[in-house]
Amino acid sequence: MRGTYEALCEHGYTELTAQDIADRTDKSKSLLFYHYDSKEDLLADFLEFLFERFDERVAETRDLSPVERLAVFVDWFLYGPEENDRQSFHVAMLELRTQAPYNEAFREKLRKGDDQLRAVLEEILRDGLAAGEFSEHDPEETAALLIAAFDGARIRQLTIGRDEYLEQVRTATATWVFDDLLAEGASFPADRDPSTLPETDQQHRLAADLGTEGGNGTGDPDDETNGADADGGDAAGDEPTERDRE
Repeated sequence: MRGTYEALCEHGYTELTAQDIADRTDKSKSLLFYHYDSKEDLLADFLEFLFERFDERVAETRDLSPVERLAVFVDWFLYGPEENDRQSFHVAMLELRTQAPYNEAFREKLRKGDDQLRAVLEEILRDGLAAGEFSEHDPEETAALLIAAFDGARIRQLTIGRDEYLEQVRTATATWVFDDLLAEGASFPADRDPSTLPETDQQHRLAADLGTEGGNGTGDPDDETNGADADGGDAAGDEPTERDRE
């Protein structure tokens, strides 16, 4: 899975080959195809890996207040322009999403991931209602709106180089959405820059989890969680970090 991630970030989907992945592991291309029928099967398993890892990171934030969990969710999408490891993850995901209209396996995995993402945000919003931190609203509609806004800003930043979209959407969301969403006395840290988060939080990013350069992997970097595990490695996901993941 680590080799797949690195190769996908470097080459993109179109130019990616099984040999590119094998070159980043201690396995041969023939061994990869012993476990996977095609590159597409391997990448479908990779998506599953990402989403399972995302679940793990979400679980690590559940002791935070709903407002703080919402801030973490925003940080995951609207990261700073210098957040290269996080951007690489989103580029990799964008690469796979562009294939979904033509690939049923990708489409199924990505639909599952979308359901998962919305469920996480809806849970945060419902918990905020129960805790009295959010004013009355429809969690499903609010989650759909926020994800569409954040996702749109991120895609435009990645595809046309408009870094300002991220900050503009962050500011507008805080001004026009969270101002109404937050209950009296609650506040959202709208000016928080993800690059200033404590180092302990940054260590949970996907690059660190996968043991890539510059990260402090949470597992053994020599383990067998590359594309050669018939079960897809030790499972998956985004994404990312304590402060990233949500």
